[in-house]
Amino acid sequence: MRLGHRTVTVPYYVGLVALLMSFFFVSFAFAGGIQTLDVVEVTDSTENLVGTADSANEGTVPREQIEARPVYRIGELMEVTPGLIVSQHSGEAKANQYYLRGMNLDHGTDLRITVDGMVVNERTHGHGQGYADLNFMIPELISSLQYRKGPYYAAYGDFASAGAVDINYVNSLPKGIASGTVGQDNYQRALLADAFKVGPGNLLFALEAVHSDGPWDNHEDLRKYNGVLRYSVRDEQNGFNITAMAYNGKDNATNQVAERAVGEGLISRFGTLNPTDYVDATRYSLSGAWQRTVGNSITKVNAYTIVNHLALFSDFTYFLNDPVNGDQFEQSDRRVTNAVNASQTWLSTWAGRQMENTIGLQLQNDNIFVGLDNTKDRQVLSVVRFDHVVENSAGLYFENSLQWFEKFRTVAGIRGDFYHFKVASDNPANSGTKNDSIASPKLNMIFGPWVKTEFFINLGEGFHSNDARGTTITVVPGTGVDANLPAQKVTPLVRSKGYETGARTAIIPGLQSSLTFFVLKFDSELVFAGDAGTTEAGRPSRRRGFEFANYYKPTPWLTIDADFAYTWARFTEPDPDPSVHGDHIPGAPEGVGSFSATVDNLGPWFGSLQLRYLGPRPLIEDNSVRSGSSTTLNGRIGYKFTKNLMAYLEGFNILDAKVSNIDYYYTSRLPGEPAEGVADIHFKPMEPRTFRISVIYNF
Repeated sequence: MRLGHRTVTVPYYVGLVALLMSFFFVSFAFAGGIQTLDVVEVTDSTENLVGTADSANEGTVPREQIEARPVYRIGELMEVTPGLIVSQHSGEAKANQYYLRGMNLDHGTDLRITVDGMVVNERTHGHGQGYADLNFMIPELISSLQYRKGPYYAAYGDFASAGAVDINYVNSLPKGIASGTVGQDNYQRALLADAFKVGPGNLLFALEAVHSDGPWDNHEDLRKYNGVLRYSVRDEQNGFNITAMAYNGKDNATNQVAERAVGEGLISRFGTLNPTDYVDATRYSLSGAWQRTVGNSITKVNAYTIVNHLALFSDFTYFLNDPVNGDQFEQSDRRVTNAVNASQTWLSTWAGRQMENTIGLQLQNDNIFVGLDNTKDRQVLSVVRFDHVVENSAGLYFENSLQWFEKFRTVAGIRGDFYHFKVASDNPANSGTKNDSIASPKLNMIFGPWVKTEFFINLGEGFHSNDARGTTITVVPGTGVDANLPAQKVTPLVRSKGYETGARTAIIPGLQSSLTFFVLKFDSELVFAGDAGTTEAGRPSRRRGFEFANYYKPTPWLTIDADFAYTWARFTEPDPDPSVHGDHIPGAPEGVGSFSATVDNLGPWFGSLQLRYLGPRPLIEDNSVRSGSSTTLNGRIGYKFTKNLMAYLEGFNILDAKVSNIDYYYTSRLPGEPAEGVADIHFKPMEPRTFRISVIYNF
């Protein structure tokens, strides 16, 4: 389902005044000798974040916190980001569903994710714009996770309106890792990883294999394989790495099902209405990163090539469109992505004030073959559309950080993005080219600290790109009754606007707290709907909310995380369809929260508990149909037998809550029902209480 968005035009002069003042007074002559550019790492730990962050909603989660978190699926590691919820509506080999700042982000739209410097979001994707599949990620290789929310950072362009998450990999390992995990539902995982000294650098490798049937009546039969090979040469401020990754994942997709099918006894809660739904995904990448620090400047360059393939068979409406063969369809996506990112940062002074300037360039090319077919039992019945898309983009940004006074500094930036779309469709009427560009100003104002407390005002504009096929479409694709009727083109680049105010404090020893109030608006959004092969127009929208996050370490052996967020999400204009009433945004979460407690450094024992809350959501515009809230508890308890050998038991949904992973409300048709179908809630249940045990040996 796609959400409509809106942005109100923001005056540019506020950000530009501060930006231009600092730009024209940049100085590369230093009083008192050459300055050294210090590497500053912002961490969500007992170290004081006050004085280093640019907003109340950013932070870096270190490896220790990530390792301590029990997760049912790899994407849930992202939930260390306060206010972010990760779910699933299909098979585990498919990209997750993300919720942040009152948005159902589908599979990644408006949440920019990078792993080891590579953008995960895939544009003009067969299943959804910004599709972000994290199944290739190996958690033991993560060194840190950095998050930033809102469109306030010049280095982030496409898909970063709600936020951005950067996941970084290690260059080496202190010891080799051999681990094995077994659990209910035939879950098995094996990992082998190590690093060796080779010449002046380190050679790291990791191999992972996962299998699971899940609790589903139609066994999921998940088979996932990952491999990483990395060579790096690095000291504190200089170095390079070259990394190769390979991933393959496939399973019997377990999509959401109609509530009435369960209520009528057609299937169980963990049943399926089409056992031939399927996911098969592969990803191969080769990447390199280089960094050099000389005196007052630092240069960073990274480049990568990614080869992705996805074959996805889904059936959401059963016999609504085709009462004979059923409504299963295949979305196929094959692509090669090439990208280069470079930035140059200088430290300088202006009138005795500390200043930092960064200029960056980001280039990306996607060569995409994307298709949509009607199928039965994974056999093609008819082709809805097939397209060859070439999408090119260039982003150029400048950012200035200036300490105006002892208690006041600014981070101001401007970003320009340029896009070229070329679509060769199987229907010439939908072929063509399109160009678009957008400028995005940013301004962050930081006041303090006073009594270990800092205050922030953040303003900025951002955007996300729309599916290239929607920019050139003129007629409805396929062979159905609507085929060749006029279709509406989409706006290539959709503007967003955000502003917020917040505070961060460390006034209580061991406790860091942040409170943020935000507004996020989007322009009217036209999005290519991959499930139907057509485009949809959405209404303008606005989200207003707050986030409250806390990190507390009262003792060396106990760490507590607690955060809560609430958002009011509304359309701001009536729907052009008179039959649609109400201003609620379907799927938009209202309240989300989590509480976790981690125990370590307490003799040989260690463990953690994590309580997660996902609040109710409207499922229809008039708010007459709503999803229920869900509260789940995960935990881990472990024992260190020696410094090299440990084991732990993990429990997921320990309270065995009968809740949903996700809910939708739409029309579908079961056998024997009226031709027009029945509107119903469709849900994917939360997995029942599940236990897994892991043994880890370091060598």
